[in-house]
Amino acid sequence: MILYNLKCRKNHTFEAWFRDSAAYDEQAKAGTVICPTCGSRKVEKALMAPRLARGGHGDEPAPPPQPTKAVMETEQTASTMRALRELRRKVEETCDYVGPEFAEEARRIHYGERDPRNIYGETSDDEAAALREEGVSFGRVPWPARES
Repeated sequence: MILYNLKCRKNHTFEAWFRDSAAYDEQAKAGTVICPTCGSRKVEKALMAPRLARGGHGDEPAPPPQPTKAVMETEQTASTMRALRELRRKVEETCDYVGPEFAEEARRIHYGERDPRNIYGETSDDEAAALREEGVSFGRVPWPARES
């Protein structure tokens, strides 16, 4: 397996795993390597630093790289990213941004201290766990970067 840093024509960068360099070449030529940010099929290898083994015994091979969450970019992944960008647009259009005060504002709404309204913002894992324990209804969404 080989991990490549890739870049689309709009300069979005992402990683993808391939069986070998020939597999990358074949998939890139067929147009099946797709940018997860913009859906572009015009993708090329980006500049990469070599992966060097550190310390240890000279005869031990370096451990294999661990795959990232996105192992290979596909049409389905690009479609999911487009849907997440649309969700972000809709949330920003229809909800009030409360920033890092999300947990406190959600509590105020939950306990009737504020009028109900749609809000969004940031919260830590600990704050999210506390909200769940209190029965506050909310969801966490992977927030994609805006298109450039």
